[in-house]
Amino acid sequence: MHDFIPISQPSITEKEIAYVTDAVKSGWVSSLGKYIDIFEEKFAEFCGVKYAVATSNGTTALHLALVSLGITSEDEVIIPDFTFIATASAVKYIGAKVVPVDIEEDTLCMDPKKIEKAITQKTKAIVPVHLYGHPAAMFEINKIAKKYNLLVVEDAAEAHGAMIGTQKVGSLSNAGVFSFYGNKIITSGEGGMVTTNDKKLYEKLKYLRDHAMSKDKRYWHTEVGFNYRMTNLQAALGLAQFERIEEILAKKKEIFTWYKDGLKGVKNIKLNFQRDGYTNVYWMICIELIGYDEKQRDMVMKRLKEYAIDSRPFFYPVSQMPMYNSKADTPITHKVYQRGINLPSYFDLKKEQVTYICQKIKEISCKSE
Repeated sequence: MHDFIPISQPSITEKEIAYVTDAVKSGWVSSLGKYIDIFEEKFAEFCGVKYAVATSNGTTALHLALVSLGITSEDEVIIPDFTFIATASAVKYIGAKVVPVDIEEDTLCMDPKKIEKAITQKTKAIVPVHLYGHPAAMFEINKIAKKYNLLVVEDAAEAHGAMIGTQKVGSLSNAGVFSFYGNKIITSGEGGMVTTNDKKLYEKLKYLRDHAMSKDKRYWHTEVGFNYRMTNLQAALGLAQFERIEEILAKKKEIFTWYKDGLKGVKNIKLNFQRDGYTNVYWMICIELIGYDEKQRDMVMKRLKEYAIDSRPFFYPVSQMPMYNSKADTPITHKVYQRGINLPSYFDLKKEQVTYICQKIKEISCKSE
């Protein structure tokens, strides 16, 4: 029996252990300490922005960004129907209305052509998602936002280092948000980051992140804030990971080429797409089993598990969730989610493991047709 191949696992080296150990020994284990400041500064520089604010996780980063930008319960926020539920949840926390729109079939990201139809007098913001590592069409989305005077917040939780031209995601809107969960490109265990070039927004983010406590009068609070702070321990791990990000991104690209070579010539399988002028960071290797429905897709995943290969399905449409129950016109989302599978994509994955995975996929998908 082949050893089990998980969908993801973090890459922890001596660097991570050394930084976290140093943070522990320093005594600064909570939300103060040198690693938080350094991590924020270096991540902002990496994204090509002036400011970055570390948070407790990616969902709180998005919620904090939306609140700091002035989104209220009276507003509507446009998101892609195909995304992890946290994108919608952060909007719902505010009490704003979630408005899902359809995606592009190639990039799997928000379709700019579907946005204008969804805009109403109550629309306040657009949250494009750089799904699975591919950037959304930000220039087209920003053009629409400017026309209707809307805010734009990039959900870049899965796309650290992805680019359009020479510009990195997280620098292409009013604010960008990132996740450092254990399966992300770099991890701090749990953790998030908000990036921006807006100094006023930066100050608001920092203020609300720490219970909205007055800078001049300790324990004095003028509005409702949040405990969304990252700890120094998390930041130590995150910084060590960040210092390896180019190595990690290069390996992600290499893993994709292994899958591409291994599945070459299989007509009913579609792999991650990369649009011209865009840089996909291949957070998760994606395959779509063309012509399959959800039941057939799930059977393939079950068979992979029998061969000790982990996998996971694509996200369900937000509009199908009972708490949203939206009648969104999103046919591409509803077609794509049923046939999509994420495959093992982690840093320490070996070429021979990918070869084995591809062999089993070809065997199973041929038998399942």
